[in-house]
Amino acid sequence: MNARNYSYELADEYNMKEYLEEQWKNMETLFIRKIMGFSSIGLGYKMQMPLIGRFLRSNAEKMIHSEKPGRNPVRADGHFGQVIPLEDAQHILGNLAAEPIIKNYCVCRWMQRGVKDAVCINFGCLSQIIPKLTRYIPVDEKWQLDREEAIAALETQNKKGYVASVWFQPVPYINAICSCESPECGGLRLRNDFGLRTVLKGEYLMTVNRDNCQGCKACVRMCQFGALRYLPSINKVIINHDKCFGCGVCRHACKNDALQLVPRESVPGQARNF
Repeated sequence: MNARNYSYELADEYNMKEYLEEQWKNMETLFIRKIMGFSSIGLGYKMQMPLIGRFLRSNAEKMIHSEKPGRNPVRADGHFGQVIPLEDAQHILGNLAAEPIIKNYCVCRWMQRGVKDAVCINFGCLSQIIPKLTRYIPVDEKWQLDREEAIAALETQNKKGYVASVWFQPVPYINAICSCESPECGGLRLRNDFGLRTVLKGEYLMTVNRDNCQGCKACVRMCQFGALRYLPSINKVIINHDKCFGCGVCRHACKNDALQLVPRESVPGQARNF
């Protein structure tokens, strides 16, 4: 929620345009890049090895969260995201995102399934660069958006069950809100399969009002992280807070007002569990 992280002043200070042009020209190679010299083939197994796994994870996360000068855009140094609920996304698009605002094809969905789906909303420097790379621009639909149109597009995706996440490209500059799903999202897949903190959990956690919960299980079906579970013995849903990313998407499935987001720090043991 720091307005400076969205500003053109910050982008100019860090020469973000050059970084982003190089990164997005090579974005399709995301899933075949090597990490510390190791191919992605068999990487999950290597990550489980006691010494090699710790070495790979440590060095990969240093790259992902790097704030050093001269970061490598092709290797995506400093590029990571954080899950946000719809309310935060609305505030960002309505008040913080630098114009122009556009939507473009999701690279992850294209790489994983060969489907072109315009669910990524970009702004600031990135929204000036992507139109030069026409393969990312939606065909036969409006892609240049005002703030109200951007908010409406994101709400539609959120209600479908797509998780919103804000992205640093690179940290601390923010210029995208993606709406994706696991395992298609490259960031979520790297976290879930390899344990890399490419996407941080949100600042919130879901809670259940037991009095309102009717045990319909609709929210369980909507959760992408396996955080919700139905208990037949009490005919209620319970939440595993260690698995909850705080996206808030499951609320769209609940017709009984039984689900509520609370600050992560208010739940014992979860304050730093990102």
